Formats: sequence, C-alpha cells, structure tokens
Amino acid sequence: MPTPHDASESLRARVAGRVAVVGDGRMGRALVAGLRAAGVAVDGPLGRGATAAGADVVLLAVPDQAIAAAAAHVGVGPFVGHLSGATTLAPLAGHDAFSIHPLMTVTADGADLAGVPAAIAGADDAALAVARSLAETLGLVPFVVDDADRAAYHAAACLASNYLVTLEALAERLAATAGVGREALVPLVRATVENWARLGPSGALTGPVARGDETTVAAHRAAVAERLPGATEAFEALTQATRSLAAERGAGEGAG
Repeated sequence: MPTPHDASESLRARVAGRVAVVGDGRMGRALVAGLRAAGVAVDGPLGRGATAAGADVVLLAVPDQAIAAAAAHVGVGPFVGHLSGATTLAPLAGHDAFSIHPLMTVTADGADLAGVPAAIAGADDAALAVARSLAETLGLVPFVVDDADRAAYHAAACLASNYLVTLEALAERLAATAGVGREALVPLVRATVENWARLGPSGALTGPVARGDETTVAAHRAAVAERLPGATEAFEALTQATRSLAAERGAGEGAG
C-alpha cells in the first residue's frame, strides 16, 4: 500500500508531467513563465476554447465569468483548476477540481510569485494536494480557504489592494490642487504600509484623528469639500472608520 509520502511524490510527479495553462492574459503568462522556470513542461498559454488534450493538470487563467465555459471544453481526466479569488469550485463541476489564487497583483510587466501567499481549495484530498503541490512548485506559500469563505477572503484582498489604489488616487488629486506631485506622497505611503505590516493597525495609526485633533480634521473636511467635492462622502466614511480604529486602540490600551 502506498504511503502518504509516496502519494505526495506521485502527485508532484503528475504535476511536473504536463500542465496546460488556458488563458493568455497577465496571470496566464506569469504562470507559464513561473512553471517553465521551475522545470515543468507547460502547454500554453492556450486560447479559452482549448481542450488541453494530454495534460495532467489544466489551469484556467480566465475571467471569473468564463471559467465554466473554459472548463466545459476540457475532457474528464485531468485535474482542472481556476485562479479566481472569489469563485468557488462550482463552475468546475464534473472535474477533479481545485483552485489557486496567488495573493498578488499582476501587472502587464508580470509578477514575481516567489514567497507570495496563495489561497487554495480542492474538491477532495487528492485535488487539494495537487493545488498545494502546484503552488509550491511555483514558489507560492499556500493556505486553505473554503468555498464558504471565498467572498469574504477576496473582498479583503480587494480592500487591501484595489481600494488602496483608489484611496491614493484621491490623495494624489487633492495634493495636486496644492501643487504637490504623487512622488512626494510615495515615501509616506510606503512607510505607512511597512508600519502596518510590522505593527498592525493600532500601532501604525497616526495623524489628527488618532490624536483627537478635531480642529485639523474640520480644516481637512473643508479643503476636501472645496477642492474635491466628489470625494466628501468618501472622506467622511474614512474619517469615521479611522475614529473607530482609534477608539479600539484606546480601549485596548485602557484594558492594559
């Protein structure tokens, strides 16, 4: 009877045998490059209607709404996985299904996936083991996120990445009204993110709201209303959320 180690090695060998990547977008190209760099035989990036015949593992690097259609073109046999953060395994019904979602933004320049966390899921233990093995082959650091938690997980990722860009765009526009360019804000943003990563939100929070300086907050509100009126609602929501964070910090310090 095969041992767990033998099974793991068998799965790794299967992953290393032949992988097909369907989807010629940013993620698809990044995956192909990463797999080839790891010595894996890769077909692709292939078009969305590809059958991926002969592949042991098929990765669907396509938009969320195209996953089911792309999976339908693949015959039964190989493990089939998608790269979506928010999507469950439901669109892969009928296949040995898994998913891998690298928690990293991928631009037109590609991305270095080494050491990047990645959410994985599998329809059963074998599929989950393939997802884990494939992620590790790419240099990713896998962690399991169940289907029931996918929406919350992906919303958190969007808040941390996409919405951060939106926030910085608002800051850039407001700074421009004072003749200050984006480059002047970059060191502040980088230091803030590093402080948050190192200290957590309570330790990283600074500024007038954290200090209880309502006079300065009122001046900020007036400046936003005058120079960037479309951002007043966002400013108020962010100010209130920051007040709540500061209050939580104060409560925690008081409890000590």
